Amino acid sequence: MADREDQDLEMAIRMSKPPEPKRSKPMDSGVVSTTPDESPEAKSRRIQRELMATAAEKRMAAAAATGRSKSQTAGNKGGKVGGEVGRREEEGGRLMSVEEANELFVIVFGSEVSKAILAQWSNQGIRFSIDPETSVGLVQHEGGPCGVLAAIQAFVLKYIIFCRDESKDLLTEPQNQGLSTSTKSQSFQSNDFSSLAEGVKVSALVRSMGEILFMCGSNERAVIATLSIPESGIQQSDEISRDEVIAKALAGLSIESALDLQKVLRVETYTSQASAMKRLQALFPLFQSRMGALLFLISALLSRGLDFLQTDRDDPSLPLVTAPFGHASQEIVNLLLCGQAVPNVFDGRMDLGGGMFLKGISQHVEVGFLTLLESLNFCKVGQYLKCPKWPIWVVGSESHYTVLFALDTSVQNENELEERESLIHKAFDAEDQSGGGGFISVEGFHHVLRETNIQLPQEKLEHLCSTGFIVWSEFWQVILDLEESLGGLKDSSGLMGKKVFDLYHFNGIAKSDLNGSQVNARSETPVQKPRLTKLRVSVPPRWLPEEFRADVAVSSSSSVTETSEKDSEVSKPEPSQHAPLVDCIRTRWPRAVCSWSGDPPSIV
Repeated sequence: MADREDQDLEMAIRMSKPPEPKRSKPMDSGVVSTTPDESPEAKSRRIQRELMATAAEKRMAAAAATGRSKSQTAGNKGGKVGGEVGRREEEGGRLMSVEEANELFVIVFGSEVSKAILAQWSNQGIRFSIDPETSVGLVQHEGGPCGVLAAIQAFVLKYIIFCRDESKDLLTEPQNQGLSTSTKSQSFQSNDFSSLAEGVKVSALVRSMGEILFMCGSNERAVIATLSIPESGIQQSDEISRDEVIAKALAGLSIESALDLQKVLRVETYTSQASAMKRLQALFPLFQSRMGALLFLISALLSRGLDFLQTDRDDPSLPLVTAPFGHASQEIVNLLLCGQAVPNVFDGRMDLGGGMFLKGISQHVEVGFLTLLESLNFCKVGQYLKCPKWPIWVVGSESHYTVLFALDTSVQNENELEERESLIHKAFDAEDQSGGGGFISVEGFHHVLRETNIQLPQEKLEHLCSTGFIVWSEFWQVILDLEESLGGLKDSSGLMGKKVFDLYHFNGIAKSDLNGSQVNARSETPVQKPRLTKLRVSVPPRWLPEEFRADVAVSSSSSVTETSEKDSEVSKPEPSQHAPLVDCIRTRWPRAVCSWSGDPPSIV
C-alpha cells in the first residue's frame, strides 16, 4: 500500500509540472468532469491523483517563495546577490531569480544593448595563446572583454614570475591539466616563457581567478557563476572531448536578454578559499569556453554584491560595458584590480563640496594601472595604481587594455642618487640666506657638509671657500665628481644615477584567430597574433640637462660592458624610438627613453 501511495505521489508531482494538459480549468467544489466510459474505480483514482497534484503545486509554490525570501535576506548582507549562504548553495548552487538576472543584466549592459556587443561578451574564453613565444599570455578574440582578460593576465604574471609557490596547497587534486604539478622544480629562467609547463600556467590562472574573486568579496567570500550544463561528461573526459562536450552544450545558447541569462546561469558562493579554488579547478574547461570571460565578470560582480557595486560608482545609472563598442569600463578594471568598482584612478576620493565627491582607489594594490589618457592630461593616476606591490601594470588606451611588466622588482626602487641629490639640495637651501639667490656662507657650507656627511678633499674645500661664499652650481659640479664613498654622486658604474632596465609588453589581441582555431588559409584577412615585446628602458637622472644625457661616461669594465653597449643605443635623446606605449611608461618614469627590436609595441 505504501508503494502504491509513493507511486501516486510521484505521478502527482510530475503532473504538477508545466505544461499541464488536461487541467486547463480550475476545479470547483471538487467537481471534476469525466468521460462516459470511465468506471467508478478509475474515476476515484483519477480524482485522487488530481487532488494530490493540486496539493503538490501549492507546496512547490510555497517552497519557491521561501527560497526566494531566504536568498534575498542572505544577499542583503553583501549586496542583493552574493551574500552569505548555507552549505547547500556551496555544494549545488542555485538558479538566479528573474528579478536578480534582470538587475544584473541592466547593470552590465544597460536597458538597450546591441546584439553585436552581447555576441562579443558571450564569445570570449579565457585561454592561453597557442603561440610558443606568447604562450604565457591570454589570447583575445573579441574587442569588448579585453579589460577583464588584461586584469586576469596581470595576476597570472604575478604568480608565474614572483609567487610560484604561494598557496599551491589550495590545488591538490591530480586532475585537469596537471594543476597539482609542483612548482618548486619549475625554475623561471629569464624571459623564456615557452619553457613553462602547462600545469604551471593553469595553476597560476586558477589562483589568479580565485584571488580576484575573494578580493571583490572583501576576502570573505567568492561567488562563482556557472552554467546549467551537465558536468559529469566535462570532468570525466580528456581535454579534447571536454571541449567538444562544452561546445556542443553551448551550441544553441544565445544571450540576447536577461531571461536568456537567467535560464542557464547558476550561482555558487564559497567562504573557503580552498573550496573555491577546487571548484574553479573543476570548472576550468567551462571558463575556457566561449562564455568564460562573461562568466568571470559576473562572478566578480556578484562577489562584490550588486548593492555594494552600485555604491562604489559615481553614476550607477550607466552600464558597466560602454557603448557603442562594448568595451569594459574603468569601473570593471578597477574592480578586478582593487576589489571596488570605483570609476576613477586617483588615490582616495575628491571632495567636490556640498556633500558630493568622486571616488578613487582607496588602498595599495598587488598589480597596477597606467593609461595613455594621463599623458594626454585627461586624468591623473595615483600612487596606489602607479606603484603597485609587483611591477605589473594593466595599460589602458582609448580602446584597448594590454599588460606591461618587469621580471625584477628593483625597477620600482627609487633612484638612490636622486634621493641623495634631494637631501643635499634641501640642506643647501636651508642655509641660503640670499632670498633664493643660490649661494650660502662659508659657515653655512660647513654645516651642510656635516649634515650630509660629505668629505671634500682639502684642495676642493679651499677652492669653494676662497671667495667667502659658495654657489650651488659650483658645489654641485664638485658633488658630481666626488666618489660615493666620500658622500658624492659618482657611482661605481659610471652611469651617474641613470637607471637601465627591461620591461615587457603583452598584447593578446588576435582578431582573425577565432576561439583558438586558425583562420581559413584562403582568407584575405591577415592573422593578428598575440605579441610579447621586450623594451630596454633608460631613465636619466633629473639633474642632467637634456644635451648631456647621451654623454654620461660609462665604465668599460667587464661587469658593465653589456649594459654600456645596450645603454648607448637607448640613451640618446634623438633619434629615440617612440610609440604611444612610451608615453604611458613616462607617466611612471619621467624622462624614460625606450628601445625595442622589430615593430613598435601596440596598445590598440
